[in-house]
Amino acid sequence: MSDARGREIRIRVDGLAVGYGERLVLQDLSFAIHRGDCFVIFGGSGCGKSTLMRCLIGLLRPMEGRVLIGHESLWDVDERRRAKLMRGNGVMYQGGALWSSMTLAENIALPLEQYTDLTSDQIRELTEYKLALVGLAAYGDYYPAEISGGMRKRAGVARAMALDPEILFFDEPSAGLDPINGRRLDDLLLMLRDSLGTTMVVVTHDLASIFAIGDDAIFLDADSRTALASGHPRRLRDEGPPEVRAFLTRGDVEPPIAGPPGASA
Repeated sequence: MSDARGREIRIRVDGLAVGYGERLVLQDLSFAIHRGDCFVIFGGSGCGKSTLMRCLIGLLRPMEGRVLIGHESLWDVDERRRAKLMRGNGVMYQGGALWSSMTLAENIALPLEQYTDLTSDQIRELTEYKLALVGLAAYGDYYPAEISGGMRKRAGVARAMALDPEILFFDEPSAGLDPINGRRLDDLLLMLRDSLGTTMVVVTHDLASIFAIGDDAIFLDADSRTALASGHPRRLRDEGPPEVRAFLTRGDVEPPIAGPPGASA
């Protein structure tokens, strides 16, 4: 599946509406994520960023619309096929979601033990390789409580990569990190994108990250419950709707003031 310019589309969202029970969170969403891009989902608190990600990774069934992974509709295939499509994704949750009773190596080895037929030696080699990729080669025997927050984030990335997913999802990856460690994590994501060609979907509200890693982006609005704009973050900052420019400049752009009745546009 490709767009008009011949770029391969890895995920396509068509007419999506999502929510919980009868409570609508987002509606009328349509966008595409291209292979090898870092796609950013951003917006203010309560706009539905994490809800959208839950739908994209197969944890929340949409009220309307479709999520296409390649040519397959994630929510129209049977459960067995959906589970296989979901195993093509890696997910790093906001808190890292590492098992505190396991070492970093054991955390990364767990999905390999559950979903592959690899030998213990092969799993150990892959685990060491994933830790080395994120700069934690010497920390495989450490427990999550024994390392810093930034290192736990990188370990979470390593575990998300355990099964060599084609798509990596990140929920607020820089949350709780100081600016220096946040930048280091951004640099890590860019390195993985460039070296492995992995497609990445990142939920964030951090401006530095949005501009540092975003190849494409979508802005979600809590009031209208939909996307106000999509495109490269810098283009959205310079040419997007006032609400989007205000968010990306932290309020430096004032919304337009309505003129008197009968005034021409």
